[in-house]
Amino acid sequence: MERREKESQKRTRLTKYKTREEQDGQKVIAGYFVVFNSETELWPGAYESISEEAFDNTLSNDIRALTNHDATLVLGRNKSGTLKLSKDSRGLWGEISINEKDTDALNLYERVRRGDVDQCSFGFNILDEETEWRDDGTVKWTIRKVDLHEVSVCTFPAYEETGVQARHREVEQHRERQAQQWRHDITSRLKGGEK
Repeated sequence: MERREKESQKRTRLTKYKTREEQDGQKVIAGYFVVFNSETELWPGAYESISEEAFDNTLSNDIRALTNHDATLVLGRNKSGTLKLSKDSRGLWGEISINEKDTDALNLYERVRRGDVDQCSFGFNILDEETEWRDDGTVKWTIRKVDLHEVSVCTFPAYEETGVQARHREVEQHRERQAQQWRHDITSRLKGGEK
């Protein structure tokens, strides 16, 4: 089953960011914003993963690096060259060049350097995905194509409520369809047995 989603989504990943200082003194925060094919449990029995091809057509978008998804705390931007994103077999790698005249950015750099902040999140729209309803009653979504608009270094990242609620509704609708089909099958068998 495939669907097209217009709602903006946010997803969280625990990662290990690193800081470094280049020879020219440029401070950089670097790490994976997304790890491919890593199954994440949204809630018990519901899983999601992101495929390797999900970012194939979106890295040329105008993408910002933010702090905690706050659009007023821009750390970098790919169009200006202060955010570099690349894809490899493991995931979506990002490097943010820190503006030394921005005290918010310098403070975040130091928090990441000390290990106080080590999580990330990314904001996107789902363009294509597959849903697998498993025999054991669990469900897994594999996101195949996204429209990426931001990546964030986060203190307390969490799945956006609306994204998880949409997933919950989809599961409830699937279970209702299964129950209706079961009732229909039972009714048909009972009517067939009366003849």
